[in-house]
Amino acid sequence: MALAQPDPAAPPSGLLTPPVPPPGPVRGTLAVTACMETLQIGYLHAVAAAAGCSLAQPFPDNGIDWHVSHSAPGHTADDEVTIKVQLKCTYQLGSWRAVPGARTSFPFTLDNDHLAKLARTPVSVHKILVVMIVPRTPDDWLRAGHDRLELRHCCYWTNLAGHPVTGRRRTTVRIPASHVFDDRALCEIMNRVGAGGRP
Repeated sequence: MALAQPDPAAPPSGLLTPPVPPPGPVRGTLAVTACMETLQIGYLHAVAAAAGCSLAQPFPDNGIDWHVSHSAPGHTADDEVTIKVQLKCTYQLGSWRAVPGARTSFPFTLDNDHLAKLARTPVSVHKILVVMIVPRTPDDWLRAGHDRLELRHCCYWTNLAGHPVTGRRRTTVRIPASHVFDDRALCEIMNRVGAGGRP
């Protein structure tokens, strides 16, 4: 009769070892900043699809990432209006949350040359800046389920037309927390532009 011998690496009898969490997926070696850029493009595509807008990417890129166009019978400026969108993404504010009455905006820093391009006025085609805040680790960027795909955290938009350049090389602007960039916000922006106004 063979007797099982104790495993010398096993913990003493009566002690429980904590469960080992399952390993996460082995992610690719693409730079995190490149992945952040891809993520924000996916967000923009989802918003544009839900808003009934078309997208075009300028080639070559001259400081503006995307052109977004919207056709609607109520437009008076033209049957189809277009805005230019500059995308930015940051994880430095990954835990930031809007707090009514306290945190109504968050800071974002731009190179002065880039800000000057976004702040130029008057323009024939309006521009907006869209900033996405993401968690620091890609493990927390999205969750998929049978009824939804959640992207974390959020995109916010602002119109910087007329904003002054104040820094020596870079200038910090404030992004309003009330300007959540979703399909309804994009439709409202396009309707204002379609009526001859600003975003």
